[in-house]
Amino acid sequence: MTSAPAPAMAADTNGGRPRRRHVLLFPLPYQGHINPMFRLAGVLHGRGFDITVFHTDFNAPDPARHPDYRFVPVAGVVSGPATVSIEDVVAHIVAIGGACEAAFRDRLAAVVEEYSRDAVACLVADAHLLQAFQVAARLAVPTLALRTGSAASFACFAAYPMLCEKGYLPVQGTDSQLETPVVELPPYRVRDLMHIGKNSHEVVRESMERAVAAVRVSSGLILNTCDALERRELAGLRRDLAVPVFDVGPLHKFSPVGDSSLLCQDRTCLDWLDQWPPASVLYVSFGSLACMSSQDLDETAWGIAGSGVPFLWVVRPGLVRGCEASQLLPEGFEAATRGRGMVVAWAPQQEVLRHRAVGGFWTHNGWNSTAESICEGVPMLCRPYFGDQMGNARYVESVWRVGLELVGELDRGTVEAAIRRLMTDGDGAEMRARAGELKKAVAECTGKGGSSRVAIDKLVEHIMSL
Repeated sequence: MTSAPAPAMAADTNGGRPRRRHVLLFPLPYQGHINPMFRLAGVLHGRGFDITVFHTDFNAPDPARHPDYRFVPVAGVVSGPATVSIEDVVAHIVAIGGACEAAFRDRLAAVVEEYSRDAVACLVADAHLLQAFQVAARLAVPTLALRTGSAASFACFAAYPMLCEKGYLPVQGTDSQLETPVVELPPYRVRDLMHIGKNSHEVVRESMERAVAAVRVSSGLILNTCDALERRELAGLRRDLAVPVFDVGPLHKFSPVGDSSLLCQDRTCLDWLDQWPPASVLYVSFGSLACMSSQDLDETAWGIAGSGVPFLWVVRPGLVRGCEASQLLPEGFEAATRGRGMVVAWAPQQEVLRHRAVGGFWTHNGWNSTAESICEGVPMLCRPYFGDQMGNARYVESVWRVGLELVGELDRGTVEAAIRRLMTDGDGAEMRARAGELKKAVAECTGKGGSSRVAIDKLVEHIMSL
């Protein structure tokens, strides 16, 4: 059993009391990246570090929600796409680092001069911000890379050149070809590999290469995962990378994120859930970026209606491109589901998944959502849309066996059958039991003496040594 490191203090050159050391953070300005970074901030602040957050004007955090941290704006990033294609979002992510490079250099230099170099422990930046790592290196500031996805997804990042060379990528071909196993990256099949669209191979490749380059020039990789979920994958990264790897997750079990949501949460849904029996309600949410066609939304709605299962459904603005929120749900849906459903624009997801009434989660399988569902023992109905979501769904269905994937074109009959299988059939009960066991295994990692707590201790020691 390890003891917690001493508070993060630096010797005071003026002979006074020791000063707290500063950790500087720079998150990628998208919801799924902001939340883990702020959770990490909470962990490090609790271990004695002062926190300074660099942020773009696009999707800027509200400093009033985090009064213990200092916030430093970095100009240069234009507003990102809102209700446009995910291809445009990935292109924006690639462009962010270059757009703010000069402003970040000036801001970082000023902060280092103000605090003194000895007082600055390191910069923790999102791995997608390669230029931030390059700027920090020129200013002699040590860096750590935060990857907000799984260890398996980063292994896919690192293997991207090989996957292209061997013809797995770009993803294409018949349905049978898409089922081809990727023997170099089990348990992936071709269709589980990281992709976002037929015409976006090069922008994805550039994004992957930059993230891997950022990790390789850093002093360590921080992952929001744990040994119970990805022991083999973590061992592979430690074998293949020349930097230490810290599996400190799931971070939300160590640090509440505070209110860093970019959307307003409707908390009345928690009171609504109170009326339902245990494990009876299906929670439906496709995250902050995924978009669907109006036809898919209609089939989803009528499949939910036909299942007869109580539901809480997050229908956020922009879920269907070009449609106002008031136009999204099909005519007659509200009447057909009156008394057993609630639709909200955004929900406090961790609290929803923790609620005793929730028995299943229809998810896009973003890594944060996947990990949060696992931590609460909630089985999943998987409908991935882009990026690492396909690989996450593969792990949910075939490795951890705590969910099932909806594959192919959506139609209401398939949706209805899948919901019933998850929520009321024997298969669903077995998935729920396995989800409960996986929840316990993850809790051991985050509990006293667990592997994730040990990793946090090692991370703090590593930061102090930089």
